[in-house]
Amino acid sequence: RTGSFKFRGALNATLALRERVLKQEAAAAAAAADGAPSQCKEINVVTHSSGNHAQAVALAARIASDLDDNQEGAAKVNATICMPRNAPTVKRNAVAGFGGEIIVVDNTNEAREEMADRIVEERNAHFIHPSEDPKVIAGQGTASLEMVEQVRDMLRERGASKEGNAASTPPFSLDKPLDAVIIPVGGGGLASGNTVALRGLFGDNIKIILAEPDELDDAKRSREAGKLLGHHEDNRLNSVADGLKTTLGPNTWPIVRDLVDDIITVSEEDILRATKLIWERLKVCIEPSAGVGVAVALSDEFADKYRVEDGIVNVGVILCGGNVDIIQTCKLMEQMGL
Repeated sequence: RTGSFKFRGALNATLALRERVLKQEAAAAAAAADGAPSQCKEINVVTHSSGNHAQAVALAARIASDLDDNQEGAAKVNATICMPRNAPTVKRNAVAGFGGEIIVVDNTNEAREEMADRIVEERNAHFIHPSEDPKVIAGQGTASLEMVEQVRDMLRERGASKEGNAASTPPFSLDKPLDAVIIPVGGGGLASGNTVALRGLFGDNIKIILAEPDELDDAKRSREAGKLLGHHEDNRLNSVADGLKTTLGPNTWPIVRDLVDDIITVSEEDILRATKLIWERLKVCIEPSAGVGVAVALSDEFADKYRVEDGIVNVGVILCGGNVDIIQTCKLMEQMGL
């Protein structure tokens, strides 16, 4: 319902937090002299996001507020979201629609983090990081689990339809239905969660490639330098892939460093061209952040490095979201002559 993978991690983290808080409150009430039953609690959560994680946390808070498990009691979960001034209108409207409180900040990671820290202190809130929270990372990893099962189903159908005509059927194995997976990377929650899941399923028998805009290349530069780097000081984060503006952190960086095979970057024009292709051919309304992965799959660099002759036949691309300002994106496409 939030139009991106972010809901997976946000719901996992929010429900885990709710369960932990209510158990602590129940234990405290049981230890009290009067033994009074615990009443409905209020739990404040806060995050910073340009839109997708913002929507996810807002909806997760609303769902968590509606739960009543008759064990630890009920809880009202309030979500406060710090969003940059240039966040797409469609994403701001969705956050408000899910009941989240929006606080607008400057278009820098530092501004987002400072405001979120302030809210944590003032409201005794729990911070749910868009990509560094271990529960968020784990939740995001379910995307590749679903994709693997979907591909297995597709291959089974293909095998059944071409039975008796093996010469026209490319080789595949249901034990390893994918030879490579391309994952967009910003803060690294999606990338690290799914890298862990894919390595757990297939070990080293699968290539994992991260996709990143040229304008937001901190992950690629970090991998090349062998140490965690942020954006250049003069980088104003002016990429059409607004969902990938954040950088890797202490929990996601080691996973990317040690378990990812490659990181490929693509231009703004390539991102928009790939986004347009998916709109036209698949009739799926992805956002440019998702188009980054498609652009990598279509790139000369990917074709040169990962060839069919070398066994790279089935390639999966995780389309990370569909929250797009269509009018603005179409204007950018027109400006580039696409």
